Amino acid sequence: MKRSSGILLHFTSLPSRFGVGDIGPEAYEFADFLAEAGQRFWQVLPITPTASELCNSPYSGFSAFAANPLLISPELMVQYGLLDNEEINNFAIPDSDKVDFNASTRAKETLLRLAFSRVANNLLDDHVFTQFLFDNMHWINDFALFTALKLHLNGEKWTNWPEDIRDRTEESLRYWGELLEQEILFVKFSQWIFFRQWGQLRDHLDEIGVELIGDIPIYVTHDSSDVWANRRIFKLDENGNPYCVAGVPPDYFSETGQLWGNPVYNWEVLQQDGFGWWASRLKHNLGLYNWARLDHFRGFSAYWEVPAEAKSAVEGYWVQAPGHKLFEMVTCGTGCLRIIAEDLGHITQDVAYLRDRFQFPGMSILQFSFGEDIGICGDALHNHTRNSVVYTGTHDNNTNRGWFNNDADGVSRKNMLSYLGHDWIDESKISWELIRLLMSSVACLCIFQVQDLLNLDGKARMNIPGEADGNWGWKLVPGQLTQLIRERLGEMTELFGRTSRID
Repeated sequence: MKRSSGILLHFTSLPSRFGVGDIGPEAYEFADFLAEAGQRFWQVLPITPTASELCNSPYSGFSAFAANPLLISPELMVQYGLLDNEEINNFAIPDSDKVDFNASTRAKETLLRLAFSRVANNLLDDHVFTQFLFDNMHWINDFALFTALKLHLNGEKWTNWPEDIRDRTEESLRYWGELLEQEILFVKFSQWIFFRQWGQLRDHLDEIGVELIGDIPIYVTHDSSDVWANRRIFKLDENGNPYCVAGVPPDYFSETGQLWGNPVYNWEVLQQDGFGWWASRLKHNLGLYNWARLDHFRGFSAYWEVPAEAKSAVEGYWVQAPGHKLFEMVTCGTGCLRIIAEDLGHITQDVAYLRDRFQFPGMSILQFSFGEDIGICGDALHNHTRNSVVYTGTHDNNTNRGWFNNDADGVSRKNMLSYLGHDWIDESKISWELIRLLMSSVACLCIFQVQDLLNLDGKARMNIPGEADGNWGWKLVPGQLTQLIRERLGEMTELFGRTSRID
C-alpha cells in the first residue's frame, strides 16, 4: 500500500433523487471528486441487504453475500432499457440530508418489479443472467428462497417457519421452490441488476485510479440465509436457536459489557470443513473490493462467548479461535490478502501476533489519542506505524467537530490543543486541523469521514453504538462538496506526499 489517503462515505449517504444514495450517477460524481482531489481510496460500509426491523444497519444483513437492492440505480436501469425516464420521475423523493428508508424501499421495489415484469418470461434464456447464477450458485439459491419465504410468511424468522422448511428437508425445498418460483426469480434478477451496475462502477474506479475498501462484519445475523442454510457451522440447538451468542466483556465503557446476540461460529466444524464457508466469504468480498476491513479482528484469535440465556455479557468467557489456520489456508490459495484488521480496543499480544504474522495493516483512531496516556497511546500520532490505516474517526465515532464540542473531556481538549501548539481554537477550524494532523502521520493510509471535510457537527454522525434508532441515515445533498473543498483537500494531500493521480 503506497502512502495515500481516502474518504469514508457509504453509498446510502450519497445524494439521490430517490431518498437513498445508490451506485448510480452520484457515485460516479463522488468518485471523480476523489480522483481530482488526489485521493486513492473510497471506503464504504457493508453493502448487504438490510431492513427496518434490523434498524437499517448495514452490519445486520440477511446475507453475507447478497447486495442491498436499495443501492440499485433507477437511472442506470433506464440506460438498460428496462425503465424510462417518465416512470422513474414518478418515484422521485424530495431531497434532504436524511435517508427516508421506508419511502425509498417502496419506490425502488416498485421500479424493480416493473422492470422484472418486462423480462421475466425470457430471463432464463439470457446467457449472461444464467452465467451469473452459475458463478454465484454457492449462495444465491439459498438467499433467493430465504427472501421469498420471508415475504410469503409475513416476515417471520426462519426458526418460526414450518418445521420441514425450517430444517430444509429435500421435499420441502422442492415444494417451496416450485410454489415461490416467480418471487425467487425476482430476487435473483434484483441481485443480477445490482452486480451488473457494480461491475460498471468498478470499471470506472479502475480507470480513474480510485480503490474501494469494503467492510466484512465478523458475525452474521441469526435471521439470515447464511445461518438457515449452514446450521452446522454455528452453535445452534436442534430448533435452530443459538445456545451461545457473541458479545464483548465488561470494560472501561460498560460495566456489563455488550451483548450483541449474533450466533457464534462452531470453529471445530468449520475447521473440519476446511473453512469452506469463510474462504468463500473472503473470496467474494475481495472480488468486490480492492481491500476489505475485517471487523472485530480480535475474534479470530479469541472471542467472547455468552450463554444465550444470560442477562448480560458479564456471564461470558473467552474461547480460542483458529485464526492462524484460517488465514494460512486462505493465503495458500490466494497469496497475500488485502485485509485491514480492525484491531481497536484492548488488543492482547496474541491478536497483535496474528495481525502481524499475515502483515495485515491495523487501525488507529486520532480522537482516542488525547487522553491522560497520550505519551504511550497507540492511537497517538507519534506512535503510529507505517503498516497501518489511521482515522480521525470512523462511522462509529462522532464527527471531529461533534467530538470536540460534546465528547472530548477537559484533558483531551487540553492535550489536543497542546499537540496542535494552540492555547485556543475556534470550533469552526477543529475539523481541518485534525485532518491536517492525520495527513502528517507516518501511516501508509489515512481516512477521513466526508462529514469532516464539511466541518459538520454531531448531527451528521452516522452511528452511535448501542443505540438502535436514528442511525445510518445521514446523507449529502447536491452541491455540498464544493470546488473549494476539493482544492483544499488536494493541496493538503500533495503537501504530505499522499497524492495518487493518474498520469
